[in-house]
Amino acid sequence: MISFHGGKYVYQVLEGEEREKILNNIKNFLSLEISKRKACDIELICNGAFSPLDHFMNKDEIMDVAFNLNLNGILWSIPIMLPVNKDIFEKAQEKDKIILKHENVPLALLEIEDKFTLNENEKEKIAEAVYKTTSLDHPGVKEFMSESSYYLSGKVYLLNRPKREEGIKDFYYLDPKNTRREFEKRGWKRIVAFQTRNPIHRAHEYITKCALEIVDGLFIHPLVGHTKKDDIPASVRMKCYEVLIENYYNKKRVFLSVLPAAMHYAGPREALHHMIMRKNYGATHMIIGRDHAGVGSFYGTYEAQEFVKKYIDKLEIEPLFFEHAFYCKKCEGMATTKTCPHPERDRVILSGTKVRAMLRQGIKPPKEFTREEVAGILIEWARSVS
Repeated sequence: MISFHGGKYVYQVLEGEEREKILNNIKNFLSLEISKRKACDIELICNGAFSPLDHFMNKDEIMDVAFNLNLNGILWSIPIMLPVNKDIFEKAQEKDKIILKHENVPLALLEIEDKFTLNENEKEKIAEAVYKTTSLDHPGVKEFMSESSYYLSGKVYLLNRPKREEGIKDFYYLDPKNTRREFEKRGWKRIVAFQTRNPIHRAHEYITKCALEIVDGLFIHPLVGHTKKDDIPASVRMKCYEVLIENYYNKKRVFLSVLPAAMHYAGPREALHHMIMRKNYGATHMIIGRDHAGVGSFYGTYEAQEFVKKYIDKLEIEPLFFEHAFYCKKCEGMATTKTCPHPERDRVILSGTKVRAMLRQGIKPPKEFTREEVAGILIEWARSVS
């Protein structure tokens, strides 16, 4: 089995008497209500998905990650930070313990190691380094720049799991130790992970099946944490994965689970971040496709692939690069620009924007773009929200 990133597995989930003692004395602690994004970060620190990271970063670590992709000598690409309000910042002292809550549910215990501020100039420099832009049109930048400039760092210990997405079965939420156990049970040694925040369609099906030809198993691991408001809901996406696996994949060679992570839309940087997490979940390979983790026109079509290539030696998990796939009417099948000689007029290529517009009008996307069963699920959802 592939080693955890940095060679260390972090598991900071409190159970039994230790957990009950804290919950029974919760009134004795300062408490802080946090965002859904930070609730996602807490779970991934504590369940080992962010291994070897076991804490919210301090200022020096944030700067080193942002400008050098370095976390205490280990490759890391996205700063993991905890913004707090001014009142908590002023009250909190080093070595204090704070209860972190989301929707008034106590999620975790934070042991404060440091507190610090980031001024607007520092935040803009971090945004430029991580997102390659300071534009507030970028959803990741907008959220980062709008959050508090007061921060706490320190180890965090999980008390309760964040609230699950409605419509997604609990058994899909697995920690890295659980997915690794499942892969061992199946006898898989070479596992390819597939990341998506969008409904799965024919192009995704094509590249995942191509990748599956050279490994033992396919790990479909959709991101279901905090995303943009206009992204299709995670529960709808999960129905699409389920129906596609049921009807068009060899189920013995596919494993579906979910990643309760927040999207940063950081393109190249986030491609690395996604690979590190999937490595911790036990994958040996990962598909990096067109505009991985991108948004709008902020990144080049294959910029994430070029970026990842620079760090392959430090990753251990191996990227599999795919070009944009499409259905070619002349080839009468799925293809990419590497394999298809025909002009664009023979290719069925639909943007996400165009597909959403079709769904709103009650028009099924063509079978060359998505399977009929998937289109049916999407149409039903679109009608329910129109």
